Amino acid sequence: MREKIIEKAGELFLKLGFKSVTMDEIANELGISKKTLYKYFSNKHTLVEETTSTLHDSCFTIIEMITNQGFNAIKENFEIKKIFKEMFQNASSSPIYQLKKYYPKIHEKTMQKEMILFSQCLQKNMKKGIAQGYYRSDVNIALATQFYFSLVFSIHENTIENYKIPKLEQEVLAYHTRAIATEKGLIELENQLKNNQL
Repeated sequence: MREKIIEKAGELFLKLGFKSVTMDEIANELGISKKTLYKYFSNKHTLVEETTSTLHDSCFTIIEMITNQGFNAIKENFEIKKIFKEMFQNASSSPIYQLKKYYPKIHEKTMQKEMILFSQCLQKNMKKGIAQGYYRSDVNIALATQFYFSLVFSIHENTIENYKIPKLEQEVLAYHTRAIATEKGLIELENQLKNNQL
């Protein structure tokens, strides 16, 4: 039952926002009493924290799944972006923006975890891209990771309307790729942009 609650809460939080979903609504959606819900989660804050942590873990399971499929480094980034666009497409406003506004401590904790895992994924992608000849061998991986990370998270934290985010994210991904790509990488980037028009 605990997993079911987290799953349903996650769906509702992403779709309607962390602030507007009440414990009553979660209980109703699950067809359980509020008393049962409180048996597993003493308050909404705890539920938001656990749900956020679970969503975070499932995001990285998805990333691992994609990186194991053998795409070239540039296509891999576009495939990851596509999956996240589908995951968050029903949200009316940016979940990260809401989390920061209404649950700042949970947001901070989540961002620290994101930063570590996101950086590892990005660095792995860049090393792969260099080995495949898509990225330049003289790229400062740590710095490029920091730049990309700052741009992506500033979009999520400062953009309220969720529908604008995929377009902005794609611009950042193209910007990042152009900055580190070889000629071969630029050709692949243009292919990906053509195939992933928003």
